[in-house]
Amino acid sequence: MTDQPQTLAGKVAIITGASYGLGRDTAKVFAARGAQVLVTGRTAANLESLRDEIRAAGGQIEIAPGDVGIKEDVERAVQLAVDTYGGIDILVNNAQSLSADEALLTLTDEQVLYPMRNGLFGSIYFMQACYPHMKARGGGAVINYGSGAAQTGIAGFAAYAMAKEAIRGLTRVAATEWGPDNIRVNIVLPSGLTEGTRVHIDAHPEMLVQLANSVPLGRIGDPALDIGAAVAALASDDMQFLTGATINLDGGSNYIN
Repeated sequence: MTDQPQTLAGKVAIITGASYGLGRDTAKVFAARGAQVLVTGRTAANLESLRDEIRAAGGQIEIAPGDVGIKEDVERAVQLAVDTYGGIDILVNNAQSLSADEALLTLTDEQVLYPMRNGLFGSIYFMQACYPHMKARGGGAVINYGSGAAQTGIAGFAAYAMAKEAIRGLTRVAATEWGPDNIRVNIVLPSGLTEGTRVHIDAHPEMLVQLANSVPLGRIGDPALDIGAAVAALASDDMQFLTGATINLDGGSNYIN
């Protein structure tokens, strides 16, 4: 892991939703850049394989299987990070279940609450639990995950879009309230070639060309090189004057993957 710039050396980072997808690749980037990482997710076996992979490469990682929508699971994960590494510097709120193909006219309370619980409430729980530990360290960085689906208003994504825009509002308020404590809070709206995207592309290979052509930079984002690396940069001291920002990591487009 020494071939990566050690921009996060000495930092302790919690990354949620790391069982698969963007969270998993972000954890690899953070560990490669020197961070001491704790990851959460609902699929313990996937977290265990991630732990084995990162440790084999020389990185530092602990796992905390659990549900971000359950406050006790969140508090247990945060305490494990503090007990293991001595504090917390960075929080990456990636965990989010996707609700799609739900017509607005037939949207139920349960469909609205589902992404809110594990997206919005999971973000709030982790932010509240990490705050005192970041303050004790003299500051920190929170990176929340939004979505271009909320910006563009993609049909069928009402519940998901509402949860993501709520997280964006939460980000701005936290940036204002926590700025005096030197805790920066920003939100990224990522588009990357995740496992979910690959499933669709494998079934419809023409989609790869169509998606790439819809991106001004001419390619689909790589979860590690384009998303994970950008989030690592946001978490580093190089971005110590940036807070309350919404950053589109989508190659200049607004498609949902």
